[in-house]
Amino acid sequence: MAFQVSPGVQVKEVDLTNVVPAVSSTTGAFAGSFQWGPVDEVITVSDSKGLNSVFGNPANTDAGSEDYYTAESFLKYGSSLRVVRLNSTGLYSANASSASTSLLKNNEEYIETYRDGSQAATVGTFIAKYAGVLGNSLKVELCGSSNAYYNDVVTATNSLDGDSNPVDLAVGTTTIPVDAGNSVFQVGDIIKFANHSQEYKVLTAPDDASITIESIGTPTKTGLTTVVGDGVNIDRFWKHYSLFDKAPGSSANAVKAGATNDECHIVVTDEDGAITGVPGEVLETYGFVSQASDAKDEQGRSNYYRDVIARGSDYVYWSGHSTSTHASATESRTLATVAGGTAFGQPALPLTVSLGGGANGRLGTAGQKTDAYSTHFGDAETIDISLILMGSARTDNGSGTEQDTITDHNTILNELILLCENRKDCIVVASPRKTSIVNVALESTQVSNVKTDYSSVTSSSYAVLDSGWVYQYDRFNDKYCWVPGNGHTAGIMARSDLLSDAWFSPAGFTRGQYLGITKLAFNPKKSSRDDLYRARINPIVTFAGQGTVLFGDKTALTSPSAFDRVNVRRLFIVLEKAIATAAKSQLFEFNDAFTRAQFRSAVEPFLRDVKNRRGLVDFSVICDETNNTDTVIDRNEFVCSIFVKPAKSINFITLNFVAARSGVEFEEIYSAV
Repeated sequence: MAFQVSPGVQVKEVDLTNVVPAVSSTTGAFAGSFQWGPVDEVITVSDSKGLNSVFGNPANTDAGSEDYYTAESFLKYGSSLRVVRLNSTGLYSANASSASTSLLKNNEEYIETYRDGSQAATVGTFIAKYAGVLGNSLKVELCGSSNAYYNDVVTATNSLDGDSNPVDLAVGTTTIPVDAGNSVFQVGDIIKFANHSQEYKVLTAPDDASITIESIGTPTKTGLTTVVGDGVNIDRFWKHYSLFDKAPGSSANAVKAGATNDECHIVVTDEDGAITGVPGEVLETYGFVSQASDAKDEQGRSNYYRDVIARGSDYVYWSGHSTSTHASATESRTLATVAGGTAFGQPALPLTVSLGGGANGRLGTAGQKTDAYSTHFGDAETIDISLILMGSARTDNGSGTEQDTITDHNTILNELILLCENRKDCIVVASPRKTSIVNVALESTQVSNVKTDYSSVTSSSYAVLDSGWVYQYDRFNDKYCWVPGNGHTAGIMARSDLLSDAWFSPAGFTRGQYLGITKLAFNPKKSSRDDLYRARINPIVTFAGQGTVLFGDKTALTSPSAFDRVNVRRLFIVLEKAIATAAKSQLFEFNDAFTRAQFRSAVEPFLRDVKNRRGLVDFSVICDETNNTDTVIDRNEFVCSIFVKPAKSINFITLNFVAARSGVEFEEIYSAV
């Protein structure tokens, strides 16, 4: 604080309450192929319901199940997962639309490219929010006038015979002759005959002289429930009229501005039933939204139908106006221009748009998979993760053929290890190739295959290699499927953090139990486990009556070291991450005794707490003039040396049972054991 130049009292606060913050050690990261959801965007999900809501059900293919259930397996253990849907540009991924197909990756791209309506000539007036075949089941219906909502006496029955004699329409009749058909009805419309209370549904596309109907709310759903005479007037209702209180008209915002008839109703349905399993099921409704670009709702938010859909829909984006309501797809019409006489079009029938042409992308290539991880999870300062799930090594060869090669497996895994080595705050969890163990008859062959899969993997303490694939139920497609074990293995680590701490070993019967699996593709016996463990591979083992457990806690480090154990590596990740975060508060301070003492006072209580929670045997912190010499200070550096003795997990137990003669004191034979 500056010196005082006149008498007065200065109040100064000195904050000496610096602490080492708590840091996350349970957040997972995964990039994979999904049927739905944004592309090339990190989405955080916390449970299987959230995963399904954003990324849809798994495709009914082996590869589709592998990625989905890898992610869901991790979430079973009670942590959060950051998920990226792979960008399979060039591999035929496309959003469904009413015109030609296109890949719209995410909301950011929508705002940049589609929001102004300039792509309407390419994709039409609406486009599926995400790429995938699920979008082909979507239908958007817009009711833009009171007549489209409800219109009385649109036509009349016309049952005159050849002699021009009127003929009554008998009970059960399903084909109704009318004066006008295709110009006033749509499939799904609801009709009533004058002086009749029964409602009927229009079933098939009407021609100019007749409509086909069925009764609504009757057990048989047949034709007419009463006799209808010739020349009886017919009232028509929009099939979704019951979802809204009244017909669209003029919003309060429009009336205040002197404009009229700006409102419309919009309904999004699952036309083919691919999403809900029920054809025609209503997915979303948007009532009384405005076609004026500057309209506001009662809360002051935009009520412009483009913005309401972009803000609220899980299924579609607006991509252009219909020329039935606007002069062009890109026209921006304000309330003032409407009040000035430029009225919105008032189509007499609802506008319907069925989307199609959507396509699931194929599996990503090895390069696309590694690019997704490095692009979205490569920077430790912008995104916080702790565990990277490798998923399956199955890839596309770039030409539409799926493959499961050791080259792709090692390429992906080694790139993920490099990413973790650079970040230094997370580890990758990997499984062997599916073809190495699934449907392989001999255990000796499985052991050999798994060891070969990992033999060229980079030596690193930032990787954990497990031995298996698990068989579990695919509830969405009513079948069983094989899933790589690494989603479960990473989930076990996250659960170990939540139940104990990151520095506890995740292996064994206390914390290493796998959940929700039916069987293992490879259940190694003791001799096989010995071979795997020597090759830095952690066996996944099913023990009769004791469940399936992770039976090893090695990292992928080949040289003997404290860091060849998962709990030690994860201990240091927590320590380094937390203390490095605390150290940022020392930047741009003076390197003097006060600053150094302040930093020590933050670090030492934190390490004491870790020691008390069984993570450390002992520690020492040196941050004084001995390691912050004048030379160090002149280089504008600050040095703190932290020495720790990590706690070690038990991997080998020896039980000595000694038989002693009667009359012998036990103390006499202790030294012989």
